[in-house]
Amino acid sequence: MLEILGWILAARFSCGILFLFTLLAYKIRRRHLSVYDDIEEFLQIQNNFMPIRYSYRDLKNMTKNFKDKLGEGGYGTVFKGQLRSGPFVAIKLMGKTKTSGQEFISEVATIGRIHHINVVRLIGFCVEGSKRALIYEFMPNGSLEKYIFPQEVTVFLSYGKIFEIALGVAKGVDYLHRGCDMQILHFDIKPHNILLDHNFNPKISDFGLAKLYPVEENMVSLTAARGTMGYMAPEMFYRNIGRVSYKSDVYSFGMLLMEMASKRRNLNPSAENISQSYFPCWVHETFIKGMEIDLGDASLDERIMVKKMTLVALWCIQMKPNDRPSMNKVIEMLEGDVELLQLPPKPFLSPEEMPDSDVDINDMEFPMLFGSFD
Repeated sequence: MLEILGWILAARFSCGILFLFTLLAYKIRRRHLSVYDDIEEFLQIQNNFMPIRYSYRDLKNMTKNFKDKLGEGGYGTVFKGQLRSGPFVAIKLMGKTKTSGQEFISEVATIGRIHHINVVRLIGFCVEGSKRALIYEFMPNGSLEKYIFPQEVTVFLSYGKIFEIALGVAKGVDYLHRGCDMQILHFDIKPHNILLDHNFNPKISDFGLAKLYPVEENMVSLTAARGTMGYMAPEMFYRNIGRVSYKSDVYSFGMLLMEMASKRRNLNPSAENISQSYFPCWVHETFIKGMEIDLGDASLDERIMVKKMTLVALWCIQMKPNDRPSMNKVIEMLEGDVELLQLPPKPFLSPEEMPDSDVDINDMEFPMLFGSFD
């Protein structure tokens, strides 16, 4: 009898040890999978509008084992690929992030529902374990920054073509704000995120920082500033200026438009004085004096286009959000008569004129609000 009882206790002890190890293994596995659970849950819920889901093996076949790299950044690496049906694609293989795939979810949630000529099309995606990728239509002419900054220009674009690109971008941003069932705020409008197809038609890309809000929502709540220095609206940093809203995208577009019109970066740290180093302030002072920007041998039509782009940009980058136009008004201004455009107030205080206020980013150097030092 004692021998049988001993066998029973030994069996129970063995089962207990086995259960303990099984539970431990399960928890370790769950801890690993929890990083990607929110992605899978999102994909199951949103399956009604999702693009095509590909396997990682499909990606390797499309890219010939990731042979042709197009670019690399903090988001990951982009490779050129080709679908079995023939078209080329750009495959963004996303790196491991600290946000548990939120950039991935944000991008698929926003761009997955968008169909507009001036927004890049998301063809598909891949989620397989820790691997995440997004498959876009291929933009053979790359990003806009290669064509507007002198040190990076490989192909010369006329002011007429630049104006067409600016108008296309404006229509794309306006669609994000008003053309969908949800209002989409991009929060990262800049030259690098404007891609050009074979005819140099612009398409807005990179929705990793985008947020969706009800169309009737005029103000949004953010826990931290988002975007790229030099294109971020001042309300992202200074709480007493105004609330974050779709007008923050308008500001970013204005900074982009100013760089397109001038074919130079907005900030030039090597300039002799502050007014020259920050181009928007300099061009505003030039207009006040009744002078024109030197455009070399540009034609009269091109001068008119540049003046129109510059005046619209100055309106877009007004300090207070309420003083900026909406994107549909921006389109109206770009398509209208330049003689009807008035010179707005000085768009931004110079660094030495900026009043003290609460800043969201700790110990930020103020000049960085105006641009990058690249």
